[in-house]
Amino acid sequence: MLDVPRLTAPPRHAPSRSGPARPGPSRPGPTVPAAGGPGVKRHGFAEIAAGAVVLLAAVLFLAYAVTNSGRSAAGGGLVLTARFDRIDGLAAGADVRIAGVKVGSVTGQRIDPATFLAVLTLNVDQGLHLPEDSSAEITSEGLLGGKYVALVPGGSDRNLASGGEVKITQSAVSLESLLGRFIFSVTELAGNQAQRAGSGSPAPAPAAAPPAAGAAPAARPPAAGRPR
Repeated sequence: MLDVPRLTAPPRHAPSRSGPARPGPSRPGPTVPAAGGPGVKRHGFAEIAAGAVVLLAAVLFLAYAVTNSGRSAAGGGLVLTARFDRIDGLAAGADVRIAGVKVGSVTGQRIDPATFLAVLTLNVDQGLHLPEDSSAEITSEGLLGGKYVALVPGGSDRNLASGGEVKITQSAVSLESLLGRFIFSVTELAGNQAQRAGSGSPAPAPAAAPPAAGAAPAARPPAAGRPR
């Protein structure tokens, strides 16, 4: 007899008690504004406004600088030159004043290669009529103040034209040089007094004053050994 194999059914799996897995709650991601949305428009407007404010501030600063430079933006004014031995502490842009009132500014400085003098270029108000014998001196506002060029008008009938030169000038006084001379003088005087005190020599007696005009001569003392 032929053996007939038995067919067995596959085992049945019991259903899971927990049931099918449920998906958990999803976390929302960052919101990206769409192109052309309100967020992008507000950001672009803020950048444009900030740029406009910076540009306006630059224009206002330039206008203020031109207004207070003592000359117009086109460089109009009376241009003069003046030569000095030294201009210690005076820089381009310093004031040019008459009687303490600002009438212009220093627009340039250079060295004359022939004379080695400092040449200043001054730009003063066009309406000023400065005589030809006017003078210029470099002075300062006190010990710690800034230096400026002071113009002193002369009395000539002829006036300086634009491009002319102020012939009479007085250079800047060096404060350090004055202090050095003062200290040297005080030190030398103190040394002389100490030397005299150390030598022990008495001071010379003052000379007798001459008799007044018309006064009788003083009587001479009698000679020793002579009877009166």
